[in-house]
Amino acid sequence: MSYSFNITLNNEDDTQALAQVLAQSFNTGVVYLIGDLGAGKTTLTRYYLQNLGHQGAVKSPTYTIVEPYNLKGQDIFHFDLYRLNDPYELELMGIRDYLETPNALFLFEWPSKGGEEIPQADLIIEILKSEDELTRTATLTSNNEILKQALESHYPHG
Repeated sequence: MSYSFNITLNNEDDTQALAQVLAQSFNTGVVYLIGDLGAGKTTLTRYYLQNLGHQGAVKSPTYTIVEPYNLKGQDIFHFDLYRLNDPYELELMGIRDYLETPNALFLFEWPSKGGEEIPQADLIIEILKSEDELTRTATLTSNNEILKQALESHYPHG
């Protein structure tokens, strides 16, 4: 049973706190990160990766399309499909090799550009900017029970 959970992100600390919950309760599967330019998809991803154990900078893979990580023995692939002109380009770059990695975490920014070449999401995170662009609302949609319990515990009014 799928559920949606809304979280207000008033500042970067709120984004970092959400990333910590994600890292603790959702570390394998497919995540879609949806939102306009500047909504905070890469910022959330950076904190997510840091909470999973990454040290140092997190580069946005806007030009390389994918940035692989191996953190504490776990494979994580951060895809940014913004510059993709055709989903078939993913086939040409060997996306199947990435997707066959067992127990990996796949983070897809701009998943709508991936078409049928990318798997269905286990978790969708949509980030919307407020009218004044000072706050964000993150809507998380999933059927992952562990994540649901973690979100309810950290955000009792979500």
